[in-house]
Amino acid sequence: MADRKRDSRIKDVGTLKAIAHPLRMQLYRALTIARTATASQLADQVDEAVSLVSYHLRKLAEHGLIEEAAPQSADGRERWWQPASDGVSIHDEDFSDAPEKAAAHTAASRLFFEQRADMYRRFLDERAHWGPAWNTASDSSEWLLKLTPQELSELSRRMYDLVREYEERGRAAVAAGDTEGRENVAVHTYGFPFRV
Repeated sequence: MADRKRDSRIKDVGTLKAIAHPLRMQLYRALTIARTATASQLADQVDEAVSLVSYHLRKLAEHGLIEEAAPQSADGRERWWQPASDGVSIHDEDFSDAPEKAAAHTAASRLFFEQRADMYRRFLDERAHWGPAWNTASDSSEWLLKLTPQELSELSRRMYDLVREYEERGRAAVAAGDTEGRENVAVHTYGFPFRV
């Protein structure tokens, strides 16, 4: 997907609502990890009926979030899917000009947070099965800083750039056949103001 956009910026409520459906977000995340997959493969991962998964994949495709991929097998009946970009981004300023748009953005943000929290809870529940190397390498941190909005923006951009560097390193290694010891890793960060 080297010729694709780095991130597709979601600017309209329809697309935001399309991806902010719990099952669609699960499917989008699973497809991002797999890079290409069929509805049947994704249905196995999310434990849902293939017909339901196919419906939701078509909805994601209608909004340009995913697209058909080149067939990966000789079975012409299989429809393969891939993300339409290397990720999506959603910015507050695109949804703050009307109350219904702001409400949709807040609802989507809450869903994304809950799904990320569920991923971390699952890791905590399964921690013993990952072994010492992964448990030592995993991280849960909190920093309480005093920053300006500009400094928080700069910090976010620098962290984003660093994570993208590691993402590219991992993809290049996998493409070269270096898969030994590699696992999917989620990196979640939140930077937000608060008052005590």
